[in-house]
Amino acid sequence: MDSYNSPSTKPLYRGTQIVWYILGLLEVLLAFRLALKLFGANAGAGFSSFIYGITYPFAAPFLSVFQVSQVAYNVFEWTTLLAMLVYWMIAIGIVKLFLMGKTVSTSEAAVKLNNQEG
Repeated sequence: MDSYNSPSTKPLYRGTQIVWYILGLLEVLLAFRLALKLFGANAGAGFSSFIYGITYPFAAPFLSVFQVSQVAYNVFEWTTLLAMLVYWMIAIGIVKLFLMGKTVSTSEAAVKLNNQEG
């Protein structure tokens, strides 16, 4: 059976699309957080408050990893960059895990195993 016509191909493709979409959405929200902090946005303003509130659960595990760089009201949150990197790496890992479930022929598996040895 051709691995491109396998019944598992379409669900795996959709699964990877979902992972990349969620990552993209999270990265955009975290980028807004980074920019708002950097430009000293009013935390009490509706948009800023919304972005800080929605991104806090994703940024919180990293908030004490690095010190923030601050000049007046402008804050460079290194931890937000770290969070963006970690979530990107997690997404790659999930996609790779999905791809491990892809059907392969015996000949494809043999070629890939040979490539791993060399």
